[in-house]
Order: sequence, then C-alpha cells, then structure tokens
Amino acid sequence: MRGKWAAGIPPRHFTWVIKDGLAVSERPGGFSPNHRKVRRQEEIIWLQAQGFTRVVSLLSSSHNLQAYQDHGLPSVHFPLPLSGDVRISLLELFKDLHNRLARGERLLIHQDALGDRVLGVVAGYLLWSGRLPSGPQAVTVIEHITGHAMGPSGRELVAFADQLPPAAAVRGKPGASGPNPAAAQS
Repeated sequence: MRGKWAAGIPPRHFTWVIKDGLAVSERPGGFSPNHRKVRRQEEIIWLQAQGFTRVVSLLSSSHNLQAYQDHGLPSVHFPLPLSGDVRISLLELFKDLHNRLARGERLLIHQDALGDRVLGVVAGYLLWSGRLPSGPQAVTVIEHITGHAMGPSGRELVAFADQLPPAAAVRGKPGASGPNPAAAQS
C-alpha cells in the first residue's frame, strides 16, 4: 500500500481509556451486517502502525481472530456469556489485562460495537484494578472518555467487578500501579 492509506485507518469509535496502554473500539472492519474485509485490513494496519501488541476480543464468536493472526497481530479471546454468572470470566479477563498492561503491552478491547458490554468491562477493570475507587466513578469516567452512555447491562458488569477480589488481593501486592485513566484525556 502507498500514499495516505499506507498507515491504515483507525477503527470506528477508537478511544484511549489508559493513554498508550488500553483502548476500546468497534470491531475492526465494522459490526456484523456492515463488516468489510478491506476496512478490517486497513484498521489492522493502523493498529500495527500505532504499536498495538494485542487485540482483546469480547465477541461470543471467533470472528476476526484469524484475520489478526494472518496479519501478525496477536489476539486473545474472552467471550463473555450473555447470561448466567460472568464473574469467573471477568476475573480471568481482568487478571490477563492487568498482567499485560504491567508488562507494557498496548491493548485494544472490542466487541461488535462499542456498547454497554465493552464499556462495562473497561469500567469494571478500572474499579477492580484500583485505578478508580468506586463503581459510580468508574461509570462516569468511562462515559466521559468515550462519549457514550452506559446502560443497565454495562452497569451490571461494573457491579459484578465490585464483587470480585481486587487486583491487590489476587496479585498479592498492595495498591495498584499504572497510569490513571483520566490521563487518557490529555
């Protein structure tokens, strides 16, 4: 590729949550009925050019995982169940995010659209990791950063995150380390 498209294009609704560490967006290539392979390729190229080290898919299916592999962009798949208890899945996801961010990885989290599930997961992670002190504050910060209101299903994920053993207890270290999500606005 040459010209202005050589660096690709950012995924729709791309937003930094933790500057240079954790971002969210719509699924590269668009959501299911509007998915375009060429757009997906351009967005994967952009993610690579921006130094992303891994894509975290919350989709219930394995869509896009092969495309990431084909382009040499590592990915991890954490499908969140639509019903039932998601706390075990959330804890595994949060531990994985925490460890990767501590190693300096640059992560993009997505689902088909940037909606309640992604917003709830990210707000829940900020609460669980100790970066924000309360669920209401985590919801407010994520709504402000992304410009999207969080509905009941996202808020439920934040409430579940508040019921999990915190990062300090899981990792055995006091407090949380890492950048403040509010710094993502700078």
